[in-house]
Amino acid sequence: MTDDVMAEVHTGLQLHISGDRAGAREKFAALWERIGADGDPLHRCALAHYMADVCDDPADELAWDLRALAAADSLTDERAQEYHATLAVRGFYPSLHLNLAEDYRKLGDHEAAKAQWELGRGTLGALGDDPYGTGIVEAYAALATRLGLESDSPDFRG
Repeated sequence: MTDDVMAEVHTGLQLHISGDRAGAREKFAALWERIGADGDPLHRCALAHYMADVCDDPADELAWDLRALAAADSLTDERAQEYHATLAVRGFYPSLHLNLAEDYRKLGDHEAAKAQWELGRGTLGALGDDPYGTGIVEAYAALATRLGLESDSPDFRG
């Protein structure tokens, strides 16, 4: 089954990847208007997660990342797997908490950043041993350095 909203989210993501942040932001804003704050949690999670990445203001980025986290909290594995059979909601949390930690760091709230980093660190076991998982773990290590935190090892998933 084709998910037209997720296809449109992917189109916006491709705009962002190609360097058209403004075009992506416009696409995502129009799509958010259509699905609404009470729409399908998978759609809200994906859309808010990517919208945060095209915000210029760190406070706006934080607001979108908080929307993504709230949507993930109401998302079920069954709904996620309707879109893609391999998805599990627990796998969303490492990236969501990483983004929130970075948002708080940018805004100068290092205590909130460290709290989100710790929450996210506790979810790293949900990641696979693949390039995506490795990239997220490396991003946690880099953020730990920026926050002045000690990480147990280069790969602290376990």
